[in-house]
Amino acid sequence: MSDDSNSHSPSSDFELPTLREIAAVLFRHQKLVIAAFLTAFSLVVLYGWITPRYQAHMEVLLRHGRLDPFVTSEQNALPNVARSEISEEEVNSEVELLRDQDLLGRVVAENRLQKEGLLSRLGLKRDSKEIRRERGVRALASQLKVSPIRKSNLIAIRYNASSPSLAAGVLQSLSQAYLEKHKAVHRSSEESPFFSQQTEHSQWRLADAEHRLLDFSARSGVVSAATERDLALQRVAELESAHQQVLVSLEETSKRITALTKARDAFPPRSTAEVRTADNPQLMGSLKQKLLELELRRTELLTRFQPSYRLVLETDEQIEQARSAILAAELAPIREETTEKDSNYEWAVAELQKADVELTALTARETALRASLARARGQARGLGEAAIQQQDLLRNMKTAEDGYLLYLRKSEEARIGDALDERGIVNVTIAEPPIAPALPQHSWLFILAVGFVGAAAASLLVAFIADYLDPAFRTPQELGDCLRMPVLASLPREIA
Repeated sequence: MSDDSNSHSPSSDFELPTLREIAAVLFRHQKLVIAAFLTAFSLVVLYGWITPRYQAHMEVLLRHGRLDPFVTSEQNALPNVARSEISEEEVNSEVELLRDQDLLGRVVAENRLQKEGLLSRLGLKRDSKEIRRERGVRALASQLKVSPIRKSNLIAIRYNASSPSLAAGVLQSLSQAYLEKHKAVHRSSEESPFFSQQTEHSQWRLADAEHRLLDFSARSGVVSAATERDLALQRVAELESAHQQVLVSLEETSKRITALTKARDAFPPRSTAEVRTADNPQLMGSLKQKLLELELRRTELLTRFQPSYRLVLETDEQIEQARSAILAAELAPIREETTEKDSNYEWAVAELQKADVELTALTARETALRASLARARGQARGLGEAAIQQQDLLRNMKTAEDGYLLYLRKSEEARIGDALDERGIVNVTIAEPPIAPALPQHSWLFILAVGFVGAAAASLLVAFIADYLDPAFRTPQELGDCLRMPVLASLPREIA
């Protein structure tokens, strides 16, 4: 029993059938195999003959022949010129756009591809227009093959239909609807009216800003407040420098006047220019003459009188007086002294007068400069406030001008884009338009080969199913496996 149990182990149930066993199955059911083969082959050939399938195809080329500018707030939105290759994301986007349900619904409506359900065909239920359209879209989506061609910018589209015209017509409708859908997706129809409206509004804002700036210039009386303010500040700096110089000059002149006053008081008004000493000739002449006369008189008296005589003594006394007078005259000569105006005194007086005049002039100049500096500072302050207001107005005008130029440029770009859309100049093109095929998709040789292969597979399947469902024992091994005992002998069918 151990050998028998080992012979029926689970691993033996999964052994693959041999070619002999397969052939035995076919021979046991040879009539059924032949019938199934002929039936399946006939059905395939009949289906291929009654409903031939025609396949139309077209190819869409993606290119960067047109670069639409981006809708941005920048003055010049530079296009991405470096984007020369078509990316995989762009190809996949266009593939999904070709499979768009709305796009397919339009193709279904144009080619009358609506489908009715089984109940509607049997008259049990009436389908609505939306349901028939949805069934047609699903059938079209299942039959439409959209696939990108590898390592290229092409998208291949194939569609099978029962007639050549229908296949080509569906792809033709699909190409037209796709181009319109592509333009609608990549460009908005609201861009041009929006930019035109914004351009008019920006132009009005610019005109209002210019009017405000002109009105401010007329009211304030300034043309360029910033320039005039800078000039006024420069004038204030010059006046401040001049005022400081005048103050310094006033201080210097005051100190100079004080010094000149002291110097004037120190110098005498007049100074000795020449001193001359000389004897008095007239006095000396008269005194000597008088002395000579007295001596002559004494001599004359001595001739007549004694030296002690009163007249002689008087004469001697007079001679002595004359000699004393001559001696005194010789000891005290005549002194002549010449004086003139002192030059230092006169210089001090003259410089003091000049300093007084200069001080008066500097005082008047300082007063005038102080008044001018106050006016210049007030004017600079007013021009500074005017410059701030004018800069604010100029900034508003510049902003309005930039906005106007921006929207004007964007409006022109939108107009160019609309013109390109009207001409059909887009970044996709139909590289290969659909053409109605002259021959069916599959030839008769292919149909016969498919029918032969399908009929052979069907006949094999039928033979194995029939053999599996047959309850009879076909081999001694099957009998032994079922009875769980060895089979001693078996007879062929002919002998039995």
